[in-house]
Amino acid sequence: MTIDTLVIGAGWAGLTAARATASAGRNVVVLEKARGAGGRSATRRGDGSCFDHGAQYFTARSAAFGRQLQQWQDAGLAQLWRPRLAVIGDKSAHGNPEQVSRFVAVPGMNSVCRHLASGLDCRYEQRVSALQFDSHWHVELESGDRLQARRLLITAPPKQAAALLGESDPLHGELAGIAFNPCIAGLLSFKKNFDPGFDAAFVNRPGALSWVASNSSKPGREGNDWVLHATADWSRALLEAPVDQQAEQLADAFDALIGESLPATANCTAHRWRYAQACDPLERGIIVDESRRLAVAGDWLSGSRVEGAWTSGRKAGEWLAHID
Repeated sequence: MTIDTLVIGAGWAGLTAARATASAGRNVVVLEKARGAGGRSATRRGDGSCFDHGAQYFTARSAAFGRQLQQWQDAGLAQLWRPRLAVIGDKSAHGNPEQVSRFVAVPGMNSVCRHLASGLDCRYEQRVSALQFDSHWHVELESGDRLQARRLLITAPPKQAAALLGESDPLHGELAGIAFNPCIAGLLSFKKNFDPGFDAAFVNRPGALSWVASNSSKPGREGNDWVLHATADWSRALLEAPVDQQAEQLADAFDALIGESLPATANCTAHRWRYAQACDPLERGIIVDESRRLAVAGDWLSGSRVEGAWTSGRKAGEWLAHID
């Protein structure tokens, strides 16, 4: 059976596009290598802990995303987050951070994506290994299964998309040339309440950390869970180090940042984001190859961040819904 529209990736861009395309009457299948929806808006739970270890929050700069955000708020899927916010080090990079309205999905940052995925044919733990086009797209999975689709949307990071398409593909060079910064996230759960005087902080000084936040300060969360984001340079240097080493060094950096000993931890681990954020995000929205009914979407094509992913996915959905 030939699938009408195949979407690779169940993050913001892929699911936004898939919903729009399905609403236009297309048969849509979404393939996702992870165990669930969300992409970099991920939430990890376990042993009583909850960590939004990818995207920390989202903002609305465009009227279109603002309207969509209001709908999610009305549905109880998103709430305003008002953290006690600090800027440590150079304060000029952020102006007045209190003037920005920050929103989070509830009860975890993957909640909106899970809502978008509901009702769609989403197939998880399905890793695509190769793509080939003749009159249709032929998709090979690592499991050995093969699928055929008339239209294709790729929302994987551009280097991964380039690898799937192959070096001979017309888009390979363009996609492979997009540079991304990595980010290692530290995940700490303390055995008792810990209050350093702020709920979240931008860290603008030399060292390992760029952001620290009490995940438990967000609406719909509880506990004593903290997320630490490393700088791009530090993450790049330690990207292949053991996870335990990454977590320990980030915890030590947090200890030094606070200037006092941290409470005992119930959980201390780390997560590698190899493709956290584009070094130089574009404003193209989507990349399309009409002759092959192929689209590429992602936050890096629309200014980055959650709103960028949603905007890119929305444009991709509109294009897929109307391309013959």
